[in-house]
Amino acid sequence: MRASPFAPDRLIAGAFALALAVATVVVLHGDLHPFVDTVLRPVAYASLWAFLGVYAFATLFWTYEVLTSWRDYESPEVAYAPTECQLRILTVDAEAVVQKTVDALPADVAPGDRHVIAEEPIDVEGATVHVVPDDFESRASDKGRALEWARRNVPCEREFVLFLDEDSHVRPFAGFPDADIVQFREWPEYTGSTLAFWCELVRIGYQAEQQGFGLPDVPLYAWGGGIAVRADLEDLVTWDYPTLIEDTVFVWRAVLEHDAEYVVTTDRFRNQAPPSIRELVEQRRRWLSGGLRDEPVLPRRYWALYAFRNVTWAFSPVAPFLLLVVGYLPGTMPGVHLYHVLSWGLFAYALVWFVRGWRYYDDIGYHHWLAVPLYPLVVAVHSIGAAWGLVDEPDTFRATEKTTQERERD
Repeated sequence: MRASPFAPDRLIAGAFALALAVATVVVLHGDLHPFVDTVLRPVAYASLWAFLGVYAFATLFWTYEVLTSWRDYESPEVAYAPTECQLRILTVDAEAVVQKTVDALPADVAPGDRHVIAEEPIDVEGATVHVVPDDFESRASDKGRALEWARRNVPCEREFVLFLDEDSHVRPFAGFPDADIVQFREWPEYTGSTLAFWCELVRIGYQAEQQGFGLPDVPLYAWGGGIAVRADLEDLVTWDYPTLIEDTVFVWRAVLEHDAEYVVTTDRFRNQAPPSIRELVEQRRRWLSGGLRDEPVLPRRYWALYAFRNVTWAFSPVAPFLLLVVGYLPGTMPGVHLYHVLSWGLFAYALVWFVRGWRYYDDIGYHHWLAVPLYPLVVAVHSIGAAWGLVDEPDTFRATEKTTQERERD
């Protein structure tokens, strides 16, 4: 099901796009016609302030989340050993990638209960491979359909099911907290594209907020490449739901419909950064489109917040253009000097995400600071897929391409 063309995100985005166009006309041709001066100019000024206000709101909310997590977050205590889980690795047919993932598993993680759920027949040593039948019917599609088939056909006698993506390399960890859903953190590794890796640094820096997701009512998103779910909760919620973001929607439904307890650990599993800009753009497109379709799952009080976050992400590529327009705004704009200061301040504040991402890695090379002078380009590439997803949703899920080469951080 596609999102409505009148979804709040799209209406806000359309209004902002029109506002930027009007502002450009005012800046470039404000003296050409009285209509521009008397009608369009006030509209442009009000719209630019609204545009800045939404960006400021999203930025301040992120800051609030991070500060709250610093103040209130406590690493959850371990209650179950790593042996107390069944492992399920989801793939289409990436045999070589999955084999490396299985080979990297610590010995005490799901011993004797490791499963690969594939769409095509593959051969993997060290795990039992299950192929989802072509005639299996479910409301879910693609990865969600495979997850639902496994839920029904791969019995679990242990406390948790630990779900991994095909490229998720588990690092040794102490065990599972006493919670219904346990979210592990991700650690994207360099796979050949420096610009794509810089975009991942920005994303990981922004995801500093994720540490506090166990504190509010509903986590804003989940990472399905490393998440553990109590087996009995999986049977209550099921994966039988049509969505492109099955992991996030599962968590939303579990928390909202079954009062599930969700915690985030400090343990990190390594995964792959997109190997190319094309793959990165397609990935971001799917993420935003999926969130756009499934916003109604969230309580109404979250809709405005989610819409503002989607719109600010999608409009990030035009932030440098906005600053260029700001530089030519006439002094007659109400609060023009304050607008200049706030605009440049918010743009500079976005560098915090890159710094947070850089600090997330223990020994990343200093040459990645070259991303700082190129930051407008990095932000634009990171966000252009989101802008595409806001305008044109993909019809189906497509897994991001993975590499079988040795993965070393650049």
